[in-house]
Amino acid sequence: MIKIAMIGLDTSHSLAFPRLMQGPARKITGMRAVTCLRFMTPFTNQKVLDERQQQLEALGVRVTENPDEALDGCDAIMLEINDGSYHLEYFKKVAALGKPVFLDKPLACSLADGRAIMRLAHKHGTRVWSGSSIPFASEVAAARAAVPEVRLAHVFGNLGVAPAGDSLVWYGVHVFETLQRLMGPGALKVRAVENEQSVVALVDYGAGRQGLAEVVKKCGAYGGRVQGTSKGELRGHPFVCGAACYALLLREIKKFFAGGQAPVTMPTTFEGLAMMIATRRSIVSGRAECVAAAPDFAGR
Repeated sequence: MIKIAMIGLDTSHSLAFPRLMQGPARKITGMRAVTCLRFMTPFTNQKVLDERQQQLEALGVRVTENPDEALDGCDAIMLEINDGSYHLEYFKKVAALGKPVFLDKPLACSLADGRAIMRLAHKHGTRVWSGSSIPFASEVAAARAAVPEVRLAHVFGNLGVAPAGDSLVWYGVHVFETLQRLMGPGALKVRAVENEQSVVALVDYGAGRQGLAEVVKKCGAYGGRVQGTSKGELRGHPFVCGAACYALLLREIKKFFAGGQAPVTMPTTFEGLAMMIATRRSIVSGRAECVAAAPDFAGR
């Protein structure tokens, strides 16, 4: 059983994941949350933190405001911080510990912070990956398998309202990382528009391949359609994702913590962030914007 230190209490994931790890699904996840580091961010308040601490303690998780106590005796670390602007700060605290790290979505709130996280990981040899849960939905996997040579992918999902920072980067990450799951890496440019209800981004992959990411306020569902060739024929495959994919995500996290390869590389995760940043820039400029390339692990 892998002992997990949870860093952060401002997200519902800080409670949802331990419930699965400590509950009936523990045999599947193979992990147990043992500690949680509590601190305030703009995404929460004292009342919510107190309630979550009480529920975590009922699950056998020790909640503390002391980083050393939170990290003592753990085998792996899950950075569960809703506010992406805190990710670099707390990754700095754990990068040199020699323990594998899962950094919950989004990677960061800026390209500069995303690059800094990658450079720290390289400097300390930290095994880390970052991602959201929706791309691991079985429906997404089925759509990708049905159309091996995807030419066009349309993905839609919810646009939550962030208490701080850019809501698109905070919650649009689910949609953009699902698009990546279907199209693979290699996004070149993004042209986007925003209205009162949604953000719509057309992503150019070159060679006639394109993705459409639609992030809608109060959508309440995730889904889309892939179009391409299968066995020489032009085919389309629609999909709608079902319930939350937390258990599937935890299964991937367990494999990684046990020494397996990350299901998503850090350069790919960075590209997802860069797509969202390019989307925001395109909305402002009114023209297509290039997707920034990920730095290499030498930090150049």
